[in-house]
Amino acid sequence: MSGNATYRLSNTTILAACAVEAPIVATSAAFDERLAETYRRVGTRPGLLVRLAGVQERRWWPEDVTFADAAAMAGAKALAEAGIRPEQVGVVINTSVCRSHLEPSVAVAVHHQLGLPTNCLNFDVANACLGFVNAIQLAGTLIDSGQLDYALIVDAEGSRQIHELTLDRLSSPTATAAEFKEQFASLTIGSGSAAFVLGRADRHPEGHRVIGGASRTGSEHHDLCVGSLDMMRTDSKKLFDHGIALAVATWEDAKDEFDWDGAVDWFIAHQTSTVHLRAMAKAVGVSSAHFPTTVEKYGNMGPAAVPFTLAHHADRMRAGDRIVLIGIGSGLNTSFAEIVW
Repeated sequence: MSGNATYRLSNTTILAACAVEAPIVATSAAFDERLAETYRRVGTRPGLLVRLAGVQERRWWPEDVTFADAAAMAGAKALAEAGIRPEQVGVVINTSVCRSHLEPSVAVAVHHQLGLPTNCLNFDVANACLGFVNAIQLAGTLIDSGQLDYALIVDAEGSRQIHELTLDRLSSPTATAAEFKEQFASLTIGSGSAAFVLGRADRHPEGHRVIGGASRTGSEHHDLCVGSLDMMRTDSKKLFDHGIALAVATWEDAKDEFDWDGAVDWFIAHQTSTVHLRAMAKAVGVSSAHFPTTVEKYGNMGPAAVPFTLAHHADRMRAGDRIVLIGIGSGLNTSFAEIVW
């Protein structure tokens, strides 16, 4: 690998990794009830969401909670846990797929809600399910260069709208088997928010060092999953196959350079399905026990999945553990990032 395919950071550490659960539970059993007649008509048995994706339930935000509200909740929690005051933050990066409008950025509303200073940069990074891992690289580069001392990365996803609209469409007596197949993945999506606070390692030896990472793209597959808040159309089989292939190619290129082969304690991967996670574990030559999961109870939370899962399982990590974050996003793009806990 060459050029900007890999990067290394020398002075960036994670001071806090926090998750916020959306409070309303939406079960796959309830979705099955809504789709019972469609299942019968297209020749499919109930329980498909659990059998194919492992998703037993997912969460919704209350209707009066905006994406910016949810992101700010996670950001406030992370700042408090890190012991960093709002006026110390040099940049806030929002990486959410979900947004209520095209402009202004979600980050600017999060900036306002958290009372961040006027000299704190704020912007969105949108890259499907990969945005949070990309933001770690961007924020770390700013910290390593000495341009700022602390960075806040936030992400909030909400699936209520797309679920309700998709269930309405697929429960219609005119819904076809083809429509069911291409919209099925929409029902695996979940809601939740997460945030990291990053700082300078030379000032915070207690933090979790960000070592660096590697990225690759397979942009010829950019049309396999195309979505909005109203509808997502996915070729699930091709997305799975090409996404795994791209991630494996990235792993093969990077494992020697970063000495990852046989030396990684935990893999925190984007949570699309339990089948996907088992396939990734097999591809990198480890047992599934090295891949902590949240997808069964929280669904696929897009770019929030990696930080949410890390925060959710942080009590299992021990000082010195090597952790590789794996992001795979529609596009296709993939990025790996290493943290030493």
